[in-house]
Amino acid sequence: MEWRDEGLVIGVRRHGEHSSIVEAMTRAHGRHLGLVRGGRSTRLNAPLQPGNTLGLVWRARLDEHLGAFAIEPLSLRAGRLMESALALAGIAYLGALARLLPERDPHEAVYETLTLIVDRLDDEALAAMLDEARRYELDVLVEVHTEAELRRATAAGASLLGINNRNLHTFETDLAVTEELLPLVGPDAVVISESGVKSQDDVRRLVARGARGVLVGESLMRSEDKGEAIRSLKGAAVPA
Repeated sequence: MEWRDEGLVIGVRRHGEHSSIVEAMTRAHGRHLGLVRGGRSTRLNAPLQPGNTLGLVWRARLDEHLGAFAIEPLSLRAGRLMESALALAGIAYLGALARLLPERDPHEAVYETLTLIVDRLDDEALAAMLDEARRYELDVLVEVHTEAELRRATAAGASLLGINNRNLHTFETDLAVTEELLPLVGPDAVVISESGVKSQDDVRRLVARGARGVLVGESLMRSEDKGEAIRSLKGAAVPA
């Protein structure tokens, strides 16, 4: 048996010498546990911390078995949440509430609500990080994808914004994300449009809407002549 879903990690415990059992509140499959082989390794330990959202593939021979998770990080918040005792307490409390629900009983509205709350637990940490960066005369590029994320970033004092055109849950890319969010940005903010930029026309389209720069990754790496690809993109007028 196999299913794919996304889930908010609400608990993790050691299993044997190298593996972990992860407890996640998923969108379509409720509160669900699964074994992550090698979960205690350096590579996997950080993504498995409570507060992170993961892409999950669950496999088992029978539905009643514990089964195993294959994971893909989607939203890693735990590192920031660990900086706040209040946020850590909030994660523990949300996990306790989720455990009042029967295991594997789907509650999509509960999943959405928990994710919404967790996304706001570290607002103070974001503001503190921005203040600390300014002390050292550093700029911080704060990445957003939705209107809610944009409002949180600006409320925390972010003035350098990266609008990610890629949905990290579905991996679909649409330049319209930048176009829709740019009118909501204050006049003093600098916006960098990220992902999905493939041509001079794309750059001009984004600049015309108010973007001050672009971040190009996949299309450049796929190009056979990377030097020519860079020269072509630089041919589009981007404000200094």
